[in-house]
Amino acid sequence: MKARSALLLGSLSAALVAFALTSPRVVAADKVDPVADAKAFQNFFFQKFPDVKHEDFVNGPYSMNADMKRQWQEKEEFPPYEFALDAGKEMFATPFKNGKTYADCFPSGGIGIRQNYPYFDEKEGKVVTLELALNRCREANGEVPYSYVKDEMASLTAYMAYTSRGKLMDIKIPDDPRALAAFENGKRYFYTRRGQMNFSCASCHVQSPGERIRAEILAPALGILNAMPIYRSEWSGMGTTSRRFVTCNSQTRAVPLEPQADEYRDVEYFLSYVANGLPISGPGARP
Repeated sequence: MKARSALLLGSLSAALVAFALTSPRVVAADKVDPVADAKAFQNFFFQKFPDVKHEDFVNGPYSMNADMKRQWQEKEEFPPYEFALDAGKEMFATPFKNGKTYADCFPSGGIGIRQNYPYFDEKEGKVVTLELALNRCREANGEVPYSYVKDEMASLTAYMAYTSRGKLMDIKIPDDPRALAAFENGKRYFYTRRGQMNFSCASCHVQSPGERIRAEILAPALGILNAMPIYRSEWSGMGTTSRRFVTCNSQTRAVPLEPQADEYRDVEYFLSYVANGLPISGPGARP
């Protein structure tokens, strides 16, 4: 077992070194270029997996081979996230105590807008995710905010994602140095190693998509958030983006941040921007 782990770590390290040498994503600190980063990021995956249709990357591990794609198609006939969709739709339409609803807090009544989140709030100077916006809506209407990692938030975001299915991710980065810094901070967090296992997000989701680590089949980083929130067999339930980030940190034996910490919001901004042009597929399901 130790030998197998050492071989896995060794192969990951070698792959990461090769990626660092060949990828044009690295730019000077004073020349943040999200457009170039997104192009390089997408091209890396398109070249690594030439047989995968570009729009299929949003299906995570199910995009990696034909057998897994068939598993996904079978799951979609009786989706395990259907209960969350029903609950989220009801929650979304239920008035707050003051008579307003979530629709009053969002453009287009909150329908078909998932592809525009997260966004950079130029007044606040920070990234605003859909989960954060939902809780701010609740608080503005006198309601207690939901946990970012539990069923209520997962159900709400599942319903909102479903109303955007097929729409292309369309994240904007305004011409604001703070927005560029948030993007760059998110990219840095994604590639930085941490925890006892000395893994970065990229260790699994750039170098080893489709491979197994423990019982988990690794998803490609490209389009990974387009399917959120997701039903995971491991959880026997739904999970938000916040839950996924916290879990990933825990799995690499790193200390998780608080849900919706600046770093998590920034990495969501980065991963969403580099997936621009790929369709929303959430809610999703994973092994």
